[in-house]
Amino acid sequence: MRRRVPAIVATAAAGALLLGGCSGGGGGAQESDNTLTLWHFEGANSAMGVAWDEAIRVFEEETGATVEFEERSFEQIRSTASQVLNSDEAPDILEYNKGNATAGLLASQGLLSPITDAVEEYGWADKLAPSLQTTARYSEDGVMGSGDWYGVPNYGEYVMVYYNKDAFEEAGVEVPTTLDEFEAVLQTFADEGTTPLAEAALEYPLGQLWYQFALSQADRQFVNDYQLYENEVDWQGEALTYATEKVQEYVDKGFISEDITGLKAEDAGVSFINGDAPMFYSGSWWYGRFADEIDGFEWGTFLFPESDLTLGSAGNMWVVPANSGDPELAYEFIDITMRPEIQALLGNNGGLPVAAEVADITDEKSQELIEGFNTVNERDGLAFYPDWPTPTFYDALVAELQELVNGTKSSDEVLTSLGEEYDDYAADFRE
Repeated sequence: MRRRVPAIVATAAAGALLLGGCSGGGGGAQESDNTLTLWHFEGANSAMGVAWDEAIRVFEEETGATVEFEERSFEQIRSTASQVLNSDEAPDILEYNKGNATAGLLASQGLLSPITDAVEEYGWADKLAPSLQTTARYSEDGVMGSGDWYGVPNYGEYVMVYYNKDAFEEAGVEVPTTLDEFEAVLQTFADEGTTPLAEAALEYPLGQLWYQFALSQADRQFVNDYQLYENEVDWQGEALTYATEKVQEYVDKGFISEDITGLKAEDAGVSFINGDAPMFYSGSWWYGRFADEIDGFEWGTFLFPESDLTLGSAGNMWVVPANSGDPELAYEFIDITMRPEIQALLGNNGGLPVAAEVADITDEKSQELIEGFNTVNERDGLAFYPDWPTPTFYDALVAELQELVNGTKSSDEVLTSLGEEYDDYAADFRE
């Protein structure tokens, strides 16, 4: 869901820019080479990219094996994973998105190896809080929360409001603690001729804002119904109607631009980095990059006001394809990424480690990020992501919200379309 650049190229396949076109990559082709073919999509200056860089170095030093890292973007992996992992082009290990529609789907299709035995052997479960294990385990039907382990998350993530402290001071506004105060801040910037929220509707950001609006009117049972299919979801009910109408309201009031239908997540993030927009609602995966690249103003974060529930979960996770040529090497690499020193490196570069020693986190910005995550966890606030319930819901949500922003569909029409898409898939799990 977000564009990435390579963090390291150990022996990258030349010109391998598309999943279907990687050369000599994975699976059985590497069985006797003492080589681990690895894909991940973290930027070189992101917290995860820095940590995985070091993990690769340690792995090669300790095992004598060679890592072949190949560049893959999140979108490339998401859109063609089923095809590639069902071929001899599969890597030995890769970072993959968690949730029913992604890791759960591949697990149910037999494309990922169940790794429960490795989890027990290496003791990884002891390092992960129960709430972070939910997205690592899947039933035979691919529903998260029970069954075998199919991946190991080694960082957390959550969504928050990034804000430009200098812009706030110049506008005479303060960090809001209520939704009314938040919208008053938005209105202040809009009145000055500034579009206050950096947004993008060609990719995930707008869908996440939409879901946050719904969460602000919902409770844990709504999340369980929406994500785990415990009960039917009312697509014309209060929470989802409120969310859809709020998106339209924010466009009408100039809080977000009508031009976002042509913008990707990268465009929105760069808009905040450049100081063009004073706020950006997105995830902790941007934190390390902002710390590295923003030098023209002071910035901070706050949780979405008046909502106990927040988008977030354990982070993306290491998975081992069923066609992996050397799963034992893959397990060794996973174990290195769970070491305290690698976790501390992640934490001190703007990430959210799941197995770090607290005393090892010395960076002030990182401490701020971790405090926010702890606040969400303490209130059992992690509510996952809006596109998780079905394999095609990400594309459906992006398309429908574009229609809403363009004015080609009403709120009711958007919810009807989304409800039909959702129910066609979710109904099978309630029978």
